[in-house]
Amino acid sequence: MCRWVSAAFLAVVSLCAGAQEAPQMMFLGSGHLANHNRDVANTHVEDVRTPARQAEIETMVARLAAWKPTHVAIEYPYAKQAELDKRYADYRAGRYTLTADETDQIGLRLAKQLGLPRVDAVDWNDNAPGKDADYDWMAWAKAHGKADLLEARVAPWKAQAAKETEYLKSHSVTEWYLMWNDPKRMAEDQKGYFDLPLFGDDSNNPGAAWVGQWYARNLRIFTHIRALATKPDDRVLVIYGAGHGPHLRKDAVESNVFRLVEPQPWLTGQASAR
Repeated sequence: MCRWVSAAFLAVVSLCAGAQEAPQMMFLGSGHLANHNRDVANTHVEDVRTPARQAEIETMVARLAAWKPTHVAIEYPYAKQAELDKRYADYRAGRYTLTADETDQIGLRLAKQLGLPRVDAVDWNDNAPGKDADYDWMAWAKAHGKADLLEARVAPWKAQAAKETEYLKSHSVTEWYLMWNDPKRMAEDQKGYFDLPLFGDDSNNPGAAWVGQWYARNLRIFTHIRALATKPDDRVLVIYGAGHGPHLRKDAVESNVFRLVEPQPWLTGQASAR
């Protein structure tokens, strides 16, 4: 019996040691600084290339650099890595001026500060199988007398986006990112996806189909992210639209590929790398 207990104890210790050696992933959710306006509800950010905002971004990036990421992964098409490589090389050589986009302002800036050889493109956002109409839950709602329900579901998202827009006007960039990465806020965002299947019926449910392709997109993105972790001591910082957070964070944990690191202590400068 003692030998069995000892063996079990050693197995547990071994598993714990293995977990400690797992690569780490930090997800930094972002509103789109360059105002893509591609979502149902969008924030509207004033130009962050002013001297005051640039100073705030530089402070935040320096704090993230203290985590010592070995990879910086951004929302840029995986198939266009060569294009991103050229952009990054031009930036390092002083031939490229950063746009307002977070992929530039945080991703390229941080990678250069760390001296990383490249910035990793991990996005996938091509067409899902079938026709566009198969996923157009808003069109289905309007065609099936559900316009009022549609407005009731969408209105809170737009109101939240308006609050997020106003928040940045009176807060620092770091405070804005702390807001986006609040776990309670991410959980509230996630709840909205369960409403989309209301826009469909048993024979044709574009709401459910859209959520399904959203899950699939994030899984494809995560597959690109996990490929970056080739060593146990890798630290992958993922800079992405905040709406991807619940999925990519969940994938990181449930796949048992990564040990998830929260960004808040690093954003506030309260953490230090071990």
